Amino acid sequence: MPHHEMHFLQRSGWLRASVLGANDGIISTASLLMGVAAAGADNSALLVTGVAGLVAGALSMATGEYVSVSSQTDIEQADLAREARELQDNPDSELRELTGIYIARGLSPDLAQQVAQALSHHDSLAAHARDELGLHEVNQAQPLQAALASALAFASGATLPLLTAWLAPHAQVQSWLIFSTLPFLGLLGAVAARAGGASVCKGVSRIVIWGALAMAATALIGHWFGVHA
Repeated sequence: MPHHEMHFLQRSGWLRASVLGANDGIISTASLLMGVAAAGADNSALLVTGVAGLVAGALSMATGEYVSVSSQTDIEQADLAREARELQDNPDSELRELTGIYIARGLSPDLAQQVAQALSHHDSLAAHARDELGLHEVNQAQPLQAALASALAFASGATLPLLTAWLAPHAQVQSWLIFSTLPFLGLLGAVAARAGGASVCKGVSRIVIWGALAMAATALIGHWFGVHA
């Protein structure tokens, strides 16, 4: 039976975009609502602010991810095209370069040359893309996937503080935002850490600390403008 392994690296593309989107959706929307609530806004203003923040943030995340990952894809494609030209114009030189890479990784010169010749005969461009450029289908950039994952994750994350602001008594909206947002941020950090094979404690602590700081900062700014309005 063939042996198959599932590595955490295979999740890096969608996991990064999803965690970043959800994290930003929760923190930015909750912080925005905290600041507006601290300034003395009424329920209608809070809800309009939250919905506007959700839509603008989701579209911004999608655009940013698409542009960023598309730029990465353009660089990868340009490098592959350059490597293809080198293979066509200087195949012997490229074979020596690939052999040198395998020697540097610990193979004997004879074995390195045999491996380089075999892989070049099978698919020379793929061999150079993987071993010279470090490109592999597992970590290949996917602009549309990253954009959609970021937008959906942001909207999902932003929904929590928005619903909290809608359901909470107006006088207690800030307290409700704190006690609903921070535990959910901790849960998100734990899930992301487990999915990525990282430390759960580190994943929870860093996301909760930075989320609390962001909410505190916007609350202070909102309070200051509300007092001095």
